[in-house]
Amino acid sequence: MGVPRRARPVFSRLAKAREMSMQIKGTAAVVFGGASGLGEATARRLAAEGAMVTVADQNADGAHRVAGEIGGLPQAVDVTDAPAVQRAVAAAADSAAAGLRICVCCAGVGWPAKLIGREGPTPAEHFEQVIAINLLGTINVLRLAAAAMVDNEPDAGGERGVVVNTASVAAFDGQIGQVAYAASKGGVAALTLPAARELAAKGVRVMTIAPGIFDTPMLAALSEQVRASLAASIPFPPRLAHPSEYADLVEHIVTNTMLNGEVIRLDGAIRMAPR
Repeated sequence: MGVPRRARPVFSRLAKAREMSMQIKGTAAVVFGGASGLGEATARRLAAEGAMVTVADQNADGAHRVAGEIGGLPQAVDVTDAPAVQRAVAAAADSAAAGLRICVCCAGVGWPAKLIGREGPTPAEHFEQVIAINLLGTINVLRLAAAAMVDNEPDAGGERGVVVNTASVAAFDGQIGQVAYAASKGGVAALTLPAARELAAKGVRVMTIAPGIFDTPMLAALSEQVRASLAASIPFPPRLAHPSEYADLVEHIVTNTMLNGEVIRLDGAIRMAPR
């Protein structure tokens, strides 16, 4: 039985949309913070889909380990060091004929500190360091990766690249002790739309994922009791999220060209309590 005539235009439009979507296979990608957790899962996913992945991380040994296992390129990078970020971006851009098309920034820290500690006001250096890594580091990655992408030849859909940044649910409901962290991740969320608007004319998309509670190395040090309590606080599914689920979303963002200028919460509907 053939396809009904009325259905043929629908199938034709779907095929056309797929043709105009960004392809992962054969492209160059760079993942900052790619040596562990969300970044490692993303680097592995993009490599499995056929990208040449540059694994950039401050942990040089971790970057070499992951890159070696996925056939990628390692780069030792502190995201607050602009020349180091530029070197990683340049290495990624040179790794595939199509140029750098995918950039994911998972680099960040979550050091807690109250405004006022037992010995008085928390030193300003703590807040400066968290914001420098999480926010200014993200801006470093975004501006340098985007600058490389705008020189690419546009694909069938007119796209030259996509940058995916990482915020946190703390950007929206930060807890006590997360002033610096929430401020930095709130900044990442806030820059998403203006960056996407600026780069739209050049065919570069900008998206941000705001993860909830993920089962990353940071949580591995907690007791099973604490981990179970955190899992139970998530409405559904009542479990810690898997890094592979972050990678799932990155893959979809890359291939769905209509996703642009938005912050997506990936959190099982959790809303964090004050403490």
